[in-house]
Amino acid sequence: MDESRRTPDGDIFTPPVVVRPPTRGARPYRRVEIYGRLVGKAYTAEDVAEFIRRAGVDDPDLDDPDLVGWRGGDATVWTAE
Repeated sequence: MDESRRTPDGDIFTPPVVVRPPTRGARPYRRVEIYGRLVGKAYTAEDVAEFIRRAGVDDPDLDDPDLVGWRGGDATVWTAE
């Protein structure tokens, strides 16, 4: 999947939260960025939700593509292939 997508007006859209692909290793994690700034390592989808809550969204919908962009797999993917 591309880093961003196009809006109906043709502009490039990147969601405010980007979850990077899982790392390789004994304890894989996914880097989480909010507005381009690395905010931490997530080991579960709940970790991602907590980062978003700390950024001010009370009840984040991790399946909302306007909020979260999953790279390298969706919220169920936590190991590198």
